[in-house]
Amino acid sequence: MDSLPTWPVAAGSLALGFAVAQATGVRPLGGVVLVAGAGWCALRWRDERGVAVAAALLAIYLGAFVASHLIADTLGTWGAVALVCALVGLAAWALADRTSGAVRATMSA
Repeated sequence: MDSLPTWPVAAGSLALGFAVAQATGVRPLGGVVLVAGAGWCALRWRDERGVAVAAALLAIYLGAFVASHLIADTLGTWGAVALVCALVGLAAWALADRTSGAVRATMSA
């Protein structure tokens, strides 16, 4: 499990959280998905890259969540979600996965 990069979980949990909230009509249920994804990633980021990187990436994750609501009127809901998922995934890859053991293990397999 340690060889799994975090960027797909970080980006995917934003999309899945929105999808769950939209499909069920229960926004807190989507929030559970977001908290689970962000929590898993934050623990991995802390363990692999330290508290500072974990805090920065968590701030980016939360900021992207807020930003998706602010830009949804312009891009549409799924457009906003797609954009913030891409940005969060890129940030997680650049700050955590690119130089972590997760990528090295995946590339050497």
